[in-house]
Amino acid sequence: METVRQVIIVVKGIVQGVGFRPFVYRLAKQCHLLGTVLNNHQGVTIELQGLPNTIKQFIETLATTPPPLARIDSIEQHKVEALSAFTTFSIIESTALAGEHANVAVSADKSVCQDCLDEMHNPRNRHYLYPFTNCTNCGPRYTIVKALPYDRCHTAMAHFDMCATCKDAYLNPLNRRYHAQPVSCPECGPQLQLSILNSSFSHNIGSDPLTLTAQLIKQGAIVAIKGLGGFHLVCDATNDQAVRQLRLRKQRPAKPLAIMARELNQAQLCVCGDASEWDVLNSAERPIVLMRKHTENPLGLSEQLAPGIDRLGVFLPYTPLHHLLMSQLPHPIVATSANRSGEPIIGNKIDIEQQLASVVDAILDHNRDIVNACDDSVVQVIDQQVQVIRLARGYAPLTININPENEANLAHSPVLAVGAQQKNTIALGFDHCMMLSPHIGDLYSLEAQQYFHQTLATFKRLYAVTPSYIVHDKHPQYAPSQWANAYQEQHSMPAENVVGLQHHYAHVLSVMAINQYTETVLGISFDGTGLGDDGTLWGSEIMLADLKGFRTLAHFSEFTLIGGEQAIKQPVRILLALLFEQLSLEHILTLPINAIKQLGSNTVTNLYRLWRNGSHCIPCRSVGRLFDALAVGVNLIEHNQYEGQAGMLIETAANRVNAQAAQLCDDEITLPIRPHTSSIQWDSSLFITQLILAAHQVPEQSTTSQHSERHIDALCWQFIDQIAKHIDQVAQAYRHLPQVFCGGVFQNKTLLSQCLAYSKHAKHPVLPSKHVPINDGGIALGQLWYGLHQHQ
Repeated sequence: METVRQVIIVVKGIVQGVGFRPFVYRLAKQCHLLGTVLNNHQGVTIELQGLPNTIKQFIETLATTPPPLARIDSIEQHKVEALSAFTTFSIIESTALAGEHANVAVSADKSVCQDCLDEMHNPRNRHYLYPFTNCTNCGPRYTIVKALPYDRCHTAMAHFDMCATCKDAYLNPLNRRYHAQPVSCPECGPQLQLSILNSSFSHNIGSDPLTLTAQLIKQGAIVAIKGLGGFHLVCDATNDQAVRQLRLRKQRPAKPLAIMARELNQAQLCVCGDASEWDVLNSAERPIVLMRKHTENPLGLSEQLAPGIDRLGVFLPYTPLHHLLMSQLPHPIVATSANRSGEPIIGNKIDIEQQLASVVDAILDHNRDIVNACDDSVVQVIDQQVQVIRLARGYAPLTININPENEANLAHSPVLAVGAQQKNTIALGFDHCMMLSPHIGDLYSLEAQQYFHQTLATFKRLYAVTPSYIVHDKHPQYAPSQWANAYQEQHSMPAENVVGLQHHYAHVLSVMAINQYTETVLGISFDGTGLGDDGTLWGSEIMLADLKGFRTLAHFSEFTLIGGEQAIKQPVRILLALLFEQLSLEHILTLPINAIKQLGSNTVTNLYRLWRNGSHCIPCRSVGRLFDALAVGVNLIEHNQYEGQAGMLIETAANRVNAQAAQLCDDEITLPIRPHTSSIQWDSSLFITQLILAAHQVPEQSTTSQHSERHIDALCWQFIDQIAKHIDQVAQAYRHLPQVFCGGVFQNKTLLSQCLAYSKHAKHPVLPSKHVPINDGGIALGQLWYGLHQHQ
């Protein structure tokens, strides 16, 4: 005969704000169990009283079929000797203990669910056409939370008093809006407000703000629209004049603009993709997905959206407001982050008016505050795997529960990683959990650095932790590195508890971290810049790496950035430095390269003198800079108008020819290796010079424009393929080790696909990057993985 027992169950993970307590309530009632459930700083705590087999059945059901947005990381069970006098099962008020740090994962914001959309389109429902409807299965989370536990009083909804009907739903455990913290309706919730700044646009006075906004967009206006984590700048994506005006006003001449399509069918008229890409586009996270442009362009999208490249970022509506707006528009819209170049997304109307008043014609605002700004996530799909380029709305904060088998080797006190200078994120580790923040951005402006400090404050506020160990990039001039050193002095931390980590090694560690891998890997870390251990700029590293350190096996030979950072903005300087090593000055001046001709012989000669003397020069071995040099040398660009432009243009050119056609090119280019070096060194200058000479020596009988372009395309393919092939040649000696591809250069889909094809052919295992950004946005997680293992 079984006897009644009582247990306390602590559930950790993404378990607050996702309908977890009402799920527990319903399950306990079905199992005829007594007790309570509450939110607290640890997650969700359940007290259960009943027969042992019934309790076992309850826990099994809880673990295997949680609510749709929940993620259970652990379930702890503790027996209670003395039985409580429970008479029913109830949900009780949340608790927060002073001085205790939170160990609950904050859920990322999620797109509106189908149930809420159905109600929003039902004239008989009280949420009809309401742009802020939500429930426990959808809506804002991270962007509105101020503190944990996740309760309404700790969110941006605290000052909205619920009407009686909303309160009934909020307090009913059987209602899907039970304790949905942003719950509201037209009677008691946030409201829209439209401000028209440009009076030249006509509008129907008295119309609702959304209808007026749609009218303005149809007329060609640029409107700032407040979303979940910040404002978008919006205009008609088929209106070439409006798109040009947006570029002109925002001073964004060429950088691609993302578009929002009304629904999946409309998106399929804008871009082409496979089933896995459509699945990601239509997922609950609703990221911007980079996909191939539709070759026929049936909707007449502006050619100014992504000039010169074959990809386009597209996403679907993810809030009720977006759905309602798009239902009134016949065409897709441009929906790009509202910010000044290189700065964080703007989250309030005052900043829009102060910073972008000359850019927008109107502002569609609402009175629910954005507590934590959060941009749109950007991803692409490569070989059925999602590659994250910008970790933000829908995915972030990214919380990773550490496998129990790794716990014994990890630090038990909090570790903070402050990331890199560009595409900055921060990461926090404690109690066997790793948390990676949403995208912060490039930390070159005061506004961006302020956002960095705000994000640090947010994590400290949410989790009430004080780091005892900090990891930063080795570059001493990076803003996060300077912050870490200042923090160490201000808080009298031991100097050995603030550690600088090499940039490219941290890239490799980031992929190891997301896979929770602790053994040796073959890391291929290619990017634009990063300070190496010898004081030069690296970015082409193949290394053996583990949690203790790394050893470089191969890299490109060093070349010179003439004028230092100026060469990145004016990449013809990189090209010249590479050519100076192989060709005479006279020969270089005869080459039909537009950027060189624009400089003129006097400037080229002066740059040659600087190169020879090493004056104002920085040595570099970055693959990203080689992409820049090639793009200039084959006349694809003269200046970099945005980061990564050269790589995108080379990739687009390479994609115009298939591999077989490229290999039949008259000029067979190989990546030469420098002899007699301690590690493998691919010859940067000879490789690029071969490509440039081949590009400008088309046979006279075939000098048509079409043949010349085809010839350039084939050379771009060979450039990419040779890099992939030589990575594979190094890897052949280490086939027992998993490969890690990381760094911003591997955002080049064609390059990574080619590398993966070689790996697959050789049956070489590859660790996927999963949801950690492959670029500098993942650096913080790599730093954290190192810190957690070193600080014990």
